[in-house]
Amino acid sequence: MYSNPNRKEWLNLTERPTESLADLQNTVLDIFKEIKQKGDVAIQKYTSLFDGVQLENNCVSIQEINEAKDLVPTELKEAILVAKNNIEKFHTAQKTAKVEVETTVGVTCWQEKRPIQKIGLYIPGGLAPLFSTVLMLAIPANIAGCNEIILCSPPNKEGKMNPVILYTAALCGVTKIFKCGGIQAIAGMTFGTESISKVYKIFGPGNQYVTVAKQVATNFGIAIDMPAGPSELLVLADETCVPKYVASDLLSQAEHGADSQVVLVATNKSIIEPIQKEIAKQIKSLPRKSIAEKAISNSRMILIENKIEAIEFVNEYAPEHLIIVAKEEAFYLENIQNAGSVFVGNYTPESAGDYASGTNHTLPTNGFSKNYSGVNLDSFMKAISFQKITSKGIKNIGKAIEILAEAEGLQAHKNAVSLRLNDLI
Repeated sequence: MYSNPNRKEWLNLTERPTESLADLQNTVLDIFKEIKQKGDVAIQKYTSLFDGVQLENNCVSIQEINEAKDLVPTELKEAILVAKNNIEKFHTAQKTAKVEVETTVGVTCWQEKRPIQKIGLYIPGGLAPLFSTVLMLAIPANIAGCNEIILCSPPNKEGKMNPVILYTAALCGVTKIFKCGGIQAIAGMTFGTESISKVYKIFGPGNQYVTVAKQVATNFGIAIDMPAGPSELLVLADETCVPKYVASDLLSQAEHGADSQVVLVATNKSIIEPIQKEIAKQIKSLPRKSIAEKAISNSRMILIENKIEAIEFVNEYAPEHLIIVAKEEAFYLENIQNAGSVFVGNYTPESAGDYASGTNHTLPTNGFSKNYSGVNLDSFMKAISFQKITSKGIKNIGKAIEILAEAEGLQAHKNAVSLRLNDLI
């Protein structure tokens, strides 16, 4: 608990309970090197080491996918369809038309988007198998028109993949599925193995090792969605909040993992004690109580009574998820600059964005919302610029190009224009 901390304390208050890249990088690099050299043999070794199961074949068969469909309860299938429909609506609405402009008479420039052809999806499958992440990644990948989508998720001790992950993947049209988790999955998609295809871009959240592995993958020419690590939530609230709702939201993120972090920024002191009491009450009945308790121990309640300082602190923290419950809602919405996804009002739990409202839940953590967006349709596409210049157009801009090229000492650049202009005299 911190009361109106001065700005010198903000740096410490915005730190996350995660290990640094340097602490984990050597382990990741060693595994990457071995998988690059030995392919599936190394994948099997690390699957045995980290997941406790020896697999002769890490590819999920059509039979396994069909069997998984029968293991998913009808009620859950219906709920998945609700989420799928809303996610499809929101991401389909993000399609943009071709942008075309005549910059000068005879000079036409335009931009068109094309899908990234080969996409790799990483789906956590350990303590909390995130089948919802399949929806969040596979749906926009399909809307974008990506040619090849492969999915990696760790197997359990019996060598099986979570049936709901398989069902959801099949529902979203993903059929290239591999029982492979952690660092070895990211390395497999980075280099390609005998079974796993090399991809162009890797998506998906994970633990600290997966986060570092994705960052290492960028050294080998692979793009990533963002450095998405342990989950985090900041709630900015005043006396208009319902304390039990705020407590439930804080706990909903705390139960993700022991390295998750939740923060309350209260602009009114009166709400802090009721929220603390609600957390103590609600945590008792959680199946993942021990995990939530560890996360809560890394978390903070901060009283900042000045609204300008409160929103400045939020922007400095740059949360993955931000819930705003305050009477001056419009002020906070206008001034928020850094957040992965924002939830507004007493009846907008963060859980809605995690599952079924339609927005994407794959978001930047650890302060990366200062410079990264959450996953959206454009994450699966790239923009290509085009131009076409007529004889009149090259006459209009040719002289300027010649002068600019000569000023930079690039004679061949100038000649490419001069030759054309001379032919048009």
